[in-house]
Formats: sequence, structure tokens, C-alpha cells
Amino acid sequence: MEDTFAIGNFVLEIVFFVALIVGPRVSPPRLQMLSEPTIFMGNQKQARAERLKREIRRYIRSNPECTASQIVAHLSIDLRMRNHGLTPRKVGFFIPRYVNDVDWRLDSSTGKRLYSLAE
Repeated sequence: MEDTFAIGNFVLEIVFFVALIVGPRVSPPRLQMLSEPTIFMGNQKQARAERLKREIRRYIRSNPECTASQIVAHLSIDLRMRNHGLTPRKVGFFIPRYVNDVDWRLDSSTGKRLYSLAE
């Protein structure tokens, strides 16, 4: 909370400094608008990551004990997420790091990870 307050004060100082430099050409409502804290919406990178997490969970829920290559095939071919640059290796690194409710076990015959939802 103190960080937000400090940032807000810093922004106000900058706005008043700009008002001193610019002078009377900036109207008071414009200064007030500049001094209000800006709330940024999410960006495309976050949106893609959230959609990827959601679609991975959905696929694993309907197809337990699946491999990373099966997940990538579903995402890139069926859902047409081709511009995401997905490979089985990337998905294999992505799932343990970002998708917390998915567990995996190693298949003894193939040596591949088989993904399923955590219980």
C-alpha cells in the first residue's frame, strides 16, 4: 500500500512540474486527469498464457493420461493456436511451472510424461 502511495505522490509531483513548465496552456481538468492513477488492462502475453492454461486443463480433463505431443496436436490443429509457437518440449516445461493442478507420471515403456489432473 505504501508503494502505491509513493508512486501516486511521484506522479503528482511530475504532473505539477509539467504544469509549471507548460504554464497556463494546460487546463485544470486535464491536470486532474493526468494525476489520477492509471489502471492498466492485461496484455496479450498474459491473455495467451491464461488461455493456454485453460485449454490445457480442459484437454487433460477430457483426456487423462495424455502426452505433451497429444496436447500440442489438440491445441495447434483442433483449436488453431498455431501462432503460439507450441512444441511438445515447450508444453512439457510450461505445465509443471504454470499449471499447478496438473500432475504427471513417467510411462515406463515409452519414457514419456503422462499428464492428468491432480486429485
